[in-house]
Amino acid sequence: MSVKIELGKRLKEVRRAAGYTQKQVAEKLFMTQQQYSRFENGIFELNYDQLVFLCNLFDVSSDFLLGLEHY
Repeated sequence: MSVKIELGKRLKEVRRAAGYTQKQVAEKLFMTQQQYSRFENGIFELNYDQLVFLCNLFDVSSDFLLGLEHY
């Protein structure tokens, strides 16, 4: 499975577990919901700053989001 697909799957999982909507997370990243949904769907790649921000927001490691370890 590609890293983008795995990242998107895990982003969706932790976002839902944290009780956020895509729109709420998108606003925190200063983007539209449509732009953020492309991350969760494995279409776009996160940059380093976005990855770090989301790790902190969801209190998970980058290894977990990238599929390198289990939750």
